[in-house]
Formats: sequence, structure tokens, C-alpha cells
Amino acid sequence: MQFKIEKKLKNSLGRVGVITTPHGEIKTPAFVAVGTKATVKSLNPEQVKDIGVQMVLGNTYHLYLQPGDEIVHDAGGIGKFMNWPGPTMTDSGGFQVFSLGVAYGKDISKITKIIDPSLMIPERFDDSDAPRLAKIGQDGVSFKSHLDGSIHYITPEKSIQIQHNLGADIIFAFDECTSPTEDLKYQQEALERTHAWAERSLSEHKKLENQKKLLSHGSHSNLDAVNEINLAYAEESTSFNFPQALFGIVQGGREEKLRKESAKFIGDLDFDGFGIGGSFAKVDMASAVKWVNEILPEEKPRHLLGIGEPEDLFMGIENGVDLFDCVLPTRLGRNGTIYTKNGKISIMNTKYRNDFSAIEKSCECYTCKNYTRSYIAHLFHGKEMLAGTLASIHNLYFITHLVDNIRQSILDDNFFEFKKNFLKLYI
Repeated sequence: MQFKIEKKLKNSLGRVGVITTPHGEIKTPAFVAVGTKATVKSLNPEQVKDIGVQMVLGNTYHLYLQPGDEIVHDAGGIGKFMNWPGPTMTDSGGFQVFSLGVAYGKDISKITKIIDPSLMIPERFDDSDAPRLAKIGQDGVSFKSHLDGSIHYITPEKSIQIQHNLGADIIFAFDECTSPTEDLKYQQEALERTHAWAERSLSEHKKLENQKKLLSHGSHSNLDAVNEINLAYAEESTSFNFPQALFGIVQGGREEKLRKESAKFIGDLDFDGFGIGGSFAKVDMASAVKWVNEILPEEKPRHLLGIGEPEDLFMGIENGVDLFDCVLPTRLGRNGTIYTKNGKISIMNTKYRNDFSAIEKSCECYTCKNYTRSYIAHLFHGKEMLAGTLASIHNLYFITHLVDNIRQSILDDNFFEFKKNFLKLYI
């Protein structure tokens, strides 16, 4: 993987660049479509490509459980498995540590509006607490499958092995995503664990990459010391004859000291790029991103994990973020909430039943060029499968091209004017 900065945004950390991967270029900043189980929900790969999406992200946890990373490997990797010809990435499964653990069965998000002291969680391992499917130890995470209740144990090494099987162009180090409701003591403990796991992830990744290089050249002479299990794995991995890039993840919650400490530690390691993980309070997300990106190496790309609301895209790009991923465009679309330049609308609202205009008159997506608000409202009221598809096409187009337009505004030296005009209408 290579990253080239083409232009910088004046008086900020923002920049325009190009990431070159074995499966094509990504013009940054860019929005990455989430294809959790090797599918962008309700859309086929041709529709995703026609929308203008450059890259798709798969979920390591879900693909490990179903259909299994070995099957994805034998199919030729996630891109070939899902018939997506472009660049791909996989997360590490670290977010599932949060969603299946402390957040399981509770109304806790990694993004929160405020921090109420009454929500602080003093005992992480209290058995009387709400049931959870994941428990964290120093070496890794044990969890119960949400599919069949089977027990699994994921270590940093295991996460990297799974991601090598999945075969994405960009993969992530195993980390612990904490809740924004955790106290400072636990945030510090979790950060130390994330840093240790980052080093272990990097070590395993380099080992597997070196094995692939040697085996791709037909040389086994330097592999004598490798145990039989790793050798067998390396031999199976030769079907992927391209190097995978590994991104380290910066954590630290809302704490400036911890965020900067994490950015310095992770930034000094030999990662190909970096992810910025939760948890945040909405009001100080911009500060946290800026703290991190002022420290991370400028010459390597940065990915803001799980963030994709329009106002957050402007914030992230202005503060040096190159890539974003988020489930919201398709999740909202499947539930009848649709992006427009004047804010979100609920297509189920009665007033749209007789509205024969497009969702957005100026939009060039397939949905807006061919269907009316009335028809899409009818599909949702009738619980037709096409409803979610048409709404998701528009939403994903809206977000993808918003980031493309932000990119162009930097090239045209009018980012701040574009931001002001867009947010004036949207918010």
C-alpha cells in the first residue's frame, strides 16, 4: 500500500491524497461502505460500484462465525467471495468486544451526547451486572457466539490470522473499544491492553507476511524454525499473492492525556496507517480527532472508525482524516430515513404519499432519476423489499458523493465556504 498527499487544506490538518492498494486506488478523503457479512445490505456489488463507492469493509467477527474465515480464504478472499473487484478492508473485531461486552443489553453507544456520572461503570467484571457475551482478559477476549452460543477466544494473533484468511487489502490491529461511560482508571487499563495488543498484532502480521513472501518465491529454507501449524497456515495463504496493509488503532476515550499518549505510542510503531477508535462524546469528537492527528505521522493515512454523519465528515476531514466507514446510510435507508440536503426525512410521513417528486431533484443516483417519493413511501408502507434497496442507494450515494465534493472543495480552495453553505441547509 502507498499513500500520496496531493494537496493540504490551509490552516488545518486536512488533506487530499491517493491510497494505492493491490486492488486499485482510493482517492481520499473517501467514504468506505460497510459490508458487514461480505455484503452491503440490500445492494449488490454492481449497485455499490455504480453509486461511486471506492472501498468496502467487512466485519472480522461476523465473517469468522459465518461462513468462517477458512471458507472466505478458499473462495479467494473477501473481494472475490462477494464479487467486489475494488479495494477492501476488514476491522479487527475489537468493536464487538464493546458491543457484546459492557454494552450488551444496555442503551450504551460508543458515541454519546453527554457523560452522566451516574452512568459510570465501577466494576467491569461484576457477575451481578447485566448479562454479556464477551469478557476481556489481558491476553484476549472470550465470547459466546450470538448465533449458537458456542464459546470462542480471540487474541491479537488470532484476529490477524483470521484477517489474513479474509484477504482484505487493509486490516486492523486488535483493540479494545471502551464505553464513553467508563471511568478514567478503566480507560487507562484498557489503553495499556490495546497498546500491548497492537504490538502483538504487528508482530503476527509481519511474521505471516514474511512467510507469504518466502513461500511465494518457492523457498522453504528459512522456515525450518516455524512450527507445523504456522507453516501449514502460511502454505494455505499463498493464494493471496499481494501484501496486506496493517493499521494500528488509537484509543483513549475522551481523555486528552490518554488520546495523545495513544497517538504517540501507536504512531511510533511500524504500522502502514492508523485507525481512530471510539469512544467519544459528540461535543468533543473534533477535539479528540485533532489531538490524535496532530501527533500521528503525516505521511500515513488515517481512518475514523464507525463515523459517517454529514457534520462529522466535515469535522473529520478538516482535522486530518482520510477514510470513514459507517453503517448509517444503509441502516437508516432500510428503516425509511433518507438523507437530503435539507436534513433527514422520514419517508413514512403521510405528506409523502402524494409527493411525486424525486427524493432530491438535483441528485444523480439511480433512485432519484427513476422513482418518486410517493412510490418509495408506498413500498415502505407495503413492506416491500425494494423499499430498503432504493432508499439505501440514495443514502449511500448522498454520503459517498458528499465526501467526494468535500475533496473537490479542498482542491478548489473553497472548503470552508462549501462547509458553511452545506451545514446551513442541512442542520
